[in-house]
Amino acid sequence: MKLIIINYGAGNIKSIQFAFNRLGVEAVLSNNPEEILKADKIIFPGVGEASTAMQKLKESGLDTLIPKLNQPVLGICLGMQLLCDFTEEGNTKGLGIFNTQVKRFSNNVKVPQMGWNTIKNLKSELFSGIKEREYMYLVHSFYAEQCDQAIATTDYGINYASALQHNNFFGVQFHPEKSSIAGERILENFLKLESKIS
Repeated sequence: MKLIIINYGAGNIKSIQFAFNRLGVEAVLSNNPEEILKADKIIFPGVGEASTAMQKLKESGLDTLIPKLNQPVLGICLGMQLLCDFTEEGNTKGLGIFNTQVKRFSNNVKVPQMGWNTIKNLKSELFSGIKEREYMYLVHSFYAEQCDQAIATTDYGINYASALQHNNFFGVQFHPEKSSIAGERILENFLKLESKIS
């Protein structure tokens, strides 16, 4: 299996690589369009600021490549948010895969949300073997609004979409690579998805 982590300067790449190594799979870092197109599975990571990250994607042409991918793609944290229509962070237009907006948490809660919280309303094969209200590790100041493409939700002052799916694109707000055994199971489930979805 050829697993590519899109390398565009995002921050959490090494921990993702190590997580897949523990599962016996080598995850290759690449920003080469030809290599990405030939991959069986793709991870779209992200830690940082949305407008800066989007600028890096545009500079490398990845902003036009990513929406055309037909392999299973997993966006993690900022990666998931950049797959949405728009994020308030830097007033940034996203890649438009997920039909929802990314908003900043209100001042009624501690921002960023940092630590463990539960996921519920699980609706995807990505969560096979994961129980309702399983704990996942999160670090974020912005959240994806609820929408029809939500496959998991989390409560933090508001009920928001903590995971999304549209066709072959999946996104999780939490960090599966830092979420212990349950997070590892989600990465395993992603590896088991069919390589091409027409």
